[in-house]
Amino acid sequence: MTVRYLAGMALVLARTISAQPDQPASADAVARDLQTKYGRVADFSADFVHTYRGGVLKQQVSESGHLLVKKPGKMRWDYTSPEKKTFVSDGHKLYSYIPTDKQVIVATVPPDDQAPTPALFLTGKGNIQRDFSVAFDKVAEAPAGTIALKLTPRKREPEFDWLTLVLEPGTLKLSMMVTVDAQGGRSVFSFKNLKENIGLADNEFVFRMPRGVDVTTDAGTK
Repeated sequence: MTVRYLAGMALVLARTISAQPDQPASADAVARDLQTKYGRVADFSADFVHTYRGGVLKQQVSESGHLLVKKPGKMRWDYTSPEKKTFVSDGHKLYSYIPTDKQVIVATVPPDDQAPTPALFLTGKGNIQRDFSVAFDKVAEAPAGTIALKLTPRKREPEFDWLTLVLEPGTLKLSMMVTVDAQGGRSVFSFKNLKENIGLADNEFVFRMPRGVDVTTDAGTK
């Protein structure tokens, strides 16, 4: 799991918290509503369970933790089980830290013209209908009665082929997100206790470098 991938996923999430009628007329109608109401959410937090199934043996891994996102471009994924991991973007730099590796990887947030399509959302420059083909979808694990909206990027993305957002009817709060990569790997993020516009402070997204770790940056190893 790369910082770039998690950043892209987190940035997509920031566009999905809005309201929608119980019976959407079409996938395009849902997409238009998400786009129109995007500006209402400045930040959000959620508990998550991340399940990935892929590889030659189709092995499945399940992890859990807590997510914070704040526009523009700030996010923090704290994995707590079964292994501690932290991925942070302060809007300028991306930090990846796995304590057992005793290493921190630091990367520069890519400019808009090089960023993956989801990464444009927190900067306010993304557009669901412009950047994706949209359609309703079915997700086997989704709770009954939820709405599944499949987003297929109009330009080729290195991290995923498509993603599906599973939304609660009426409020369109995010319940799940599913992504599929070019190798057939499937990631499912399930969200609980999602809270929006809670006034997250910028210092929540400050990465404090641990002692005694190797640091690898865009320019090489320190």
